[in-house]
This record gives sequence, C-alpha cells and structure tokens, in this order.
Amino acid sequence: MKKNLSQKVFWGIALLVMNFNSAKAQFTLTGQLRTRSELRAGQGTLQQKGDVPAFFTSQRTRLNFGYTGYRFKIFTAIQDVRVWGQDASTINTTTTAGLNGLMLHEAWVEINFNDTVSKIENFSLKIGRQEIAYDDQRILGNLDWLQQARRHDAAILKFSNKGWIADLGAAYNQNTMLNTNNNYQGVPPLVATVTSGTVTPAAPYTAGTNGIGTMYKSFQYLYLGRKFYFGNASLLCFKDDFNKYNVVSTALARGVWSRVTTGAYINAVILKKLTVTASGYHQSGQDKTGTTLNANFASAVLSYQLGRKITLGPGFDYLSGTDGTKKVTADSKNQTFDPLYGTPHKFYGYMDYFYAANGFGKQGLINYMFKIKYKPKDNLTIALDVHAFAAANKISNGSGGTVDSYLGTEGDLLINYSLTKIVNIEAGYSIMQATNAMASVNEKNVKNAQLMPQWAYVMINIKPNFMAK
Repeated sequence: MKKNLSQKVFWGIALLVMNFNSAKAQFTLTGQLRTRSELRAGQGTLQQKGDVPAFFTSQRTRLNFGYTGYRFKIFTAIQDVRVWGQDASTINTTTTAGLNGLMLHEAWVEINFNDTVSKIENFSLKIGRQEIAYDDQRILGNLDWLQQARRHDAAILKFSNKGWIADLGAAYNQNTMLNTNNNYQGVPPLVATVTSGTVTPAAPYTAGTNGIGTMYKSFQYLYLGRKFYFGNASLLCFKDDFNKYNVVSTALARGVWSRVTTGAYINAVILKKLTVTASGYHQSGQDKTGTTLNANFASAVLSYQLGRKITLGPGFDYLSGTDGTKKVTADSKNQTFDPLYGTPHKFYGYMDYFYAANGFGKQGLINYMFKIKYKPKDNLTIALDVHAFAAANKISNGSGGTVDSYLGTEGDLLINYSLTKIVNIEAGYSIMQATNAMASVNEKNVKNAQLMPQWAYVMINIKPNFMAK
C-alpha cells in the first residue's frame, strides 16, 4: 500500500517536472538594458565655432515575451527609451507628459499553415508590429543602433524551403478609426507641453530615413532569396505610398504617390578568405511630394581574412543625386536615391552625417571606405574604418556656380568587449575633417562651421535570459 502510494507520488512529481520543463520550452522571457553615454561635438551635423559640446546618457530598457504553441508563435517587446534626467525625480503632471518613452516596440503572431509532417520547411503568416530586416540592412533594417530602433505595423506571408525564401509583405496605416475619409496624417505630432502655464503646441517630427518627414500611408513588397554553398543572393521589389496633398495649401487630398524600389543583393565567399558583398537598386515612380523619381544605388565591399585575427578590405557606395545647379521646373525629375528604411549607421560613417535622422543634401553621396578589424581574443574586437565622402552631383554655391564636391574624411575607431555572454561593453571615437562643401547651404547649411567635428561614446549592453538556468 505504501509502495503504491510512493510510486504515485513519484510519478506525480515527475509529471509536474516534465510539464514545467515543457512550459519553459514554450515560453521565453528575455530583456535588455542598454545605456549609452555620448560626448557630441558635431555628431550628425557641423557645429558653429564656439559652440559647447554636449554630453548625455540615453537608456533603452526592453522586456521581451515569447510563446510557442501548436502552429503559432507570439512575441511582444515592451520598450522604454529616455535620456537620463529628462523626467522629474518626483511626479509631475504638467511638464513631462510629452517625455514618456514607454511604448510597444513589437507585438506579433506568426501562424504556421504547414503541419509537422509537411515537406515544406515553413509557410506562415506573421502579422502585427514587427521589425523588418533583410540581407545587410541597407534598404530594410531594424536600425538597432538608434535607441528606439525601427518597427512596422505589417503582415508578411513567409515561405521557405530547400534554401529558397519568399516573403510577401504589406502595411496600411491610419491615424484613427474613421467612418469616412482615408486621408492619412503621415507626420505624427508630439504631445503638447505646459511650462509655467504656457502651452507649447504639438510639433511634428521626422518619421523616416534621411529626415523624410512623412510616414508612408502603405507599402507592399516581394522579397526572394536563395542560399548557396558559397553565400546567398536576393531580389527585392518594394513599393511605398504617400498620401497626396495640395502643394500650395498642403491640405491632404485623396489618393497616393507611389515610390518603387527594385534591386538585387549578393554575398559570396571566394577562395575561403575573400568575401564579396554587392548590391544595386533603382527607384522610380514618385516621391512624397509627387515629383517623378529616377534614382540609383550601387555598392561593392571586399573583405579579406588575413590570418585568424585580422579582416580588412575596401568598399564603395554610390547613391545618385540631383544636380544642384539646375533650376527646378514642373518637368524636373528627382534623381536623389533614398535608402528607405535601412540602417545607415552601419555604412555611411558612425557620425551619422548621411541618411540618418538629420537631413542631408539632395546631391547624393559617393563613399570610398577601407575597413580593418582585429580580434585578439574571442571576446574582444577592435575595428577602424576610414571613409572619404563626396557628393554624387554638382553642389550649387547659390550664385550660379558650384563648390567642390568633396565633403570630408571620417575615421571611426570601435572597441567591443564581451565581459560575459550577457554583458557587453562597447566604446567608440570618431573624428571628421569636413570641408566648406559640407557646411554649404545645399548640404548641412551651417555658417561659421567648426570643420573638425568629434564624437565619443561608451555603451553597456546587458541582455539577460530570465528563463535560463
């Protein structure tokens, strides 16, 4: 009798343990706390002579919940982003309403249409708020360097099998639930603030790459990828739509202007030590103001493995631009390539002078670069990048002539150290020798500019897995 009772207790405990382990396998709970202290003396744009450098610390805090069930996955990421000290240390209901950085970064479900006995590896629908990133993230990326990063409210039909990948994605944005009128306010407002009884109205903020200032009304895209033994290749066709408006009164109108970006990407390993990454894209249709587009992008990067510890190689980027000396007419075409919703911080210098949140001139960009990476230990990486930047088209001097198209030379030093698998420390220092062309009206538009901007930062990144043993 006692033996039977003991057996029942034993098997009961064993069943509870197995169920607990099964639940752990289905449920994930991870987090991130990332602080970045920055000393800015011209990062992003040139300072005027005599300006005092800025110093601040920003912080991203994330809590990620995931659950895998039968033929579905759910994931949610709650995120708070703020600068140290931007909130009062006590409750304040009058001046900090517009400073709240708490938001829902991701919230999606992926439904699997193929069952466990299907020969297809994956056929699913991923729907909700999500990051969208492909290839090297030049065109579509999560912009993770930015503390708030980038996400989209979208639906993606996903297929993968035997090395092939095919994604069909779409998004449709609206500000409110309306009974009529689908005109979209593509520039979301900030919350109004109150100081000493004075109300400061809500102000618009830029909502796209390169200070585009307008969020898309909708997008549709097709991505086709193939993995090979030597690397991978892909094709992309991406169309984003912007709500039309009256160019005189700026009042919104019915319909959209559509921009189409098509191109290809390849990453290949040659002779085991040499990696070639190349891509090319063309933009057509109309931009967010309704101007006809005819713009191009091309890039090629070589990376050579020199022994076990050193990787180095040159690279080249070309982003077409519009001739700044030509008078704009009704028939003028926009030849300025916009890298859409990519991660420009990875490619065009860490100081973010080009195609980041702050504006950049319409004359396009030529980027010559050389990169070297040294890895003395598995947990330590030292990297040095050198960039030479020039405009891809003529820059007007404002009086019928042109200025030299060379914009500047930038050096970026980065040190990355993993203290543990969870704790990572990164430090960087960047300096640029800018030219008067960079400060000109058609580029950064800074008078009496300091032409030797500098930037330094230290970042601590902690990513715990709360379900790990």
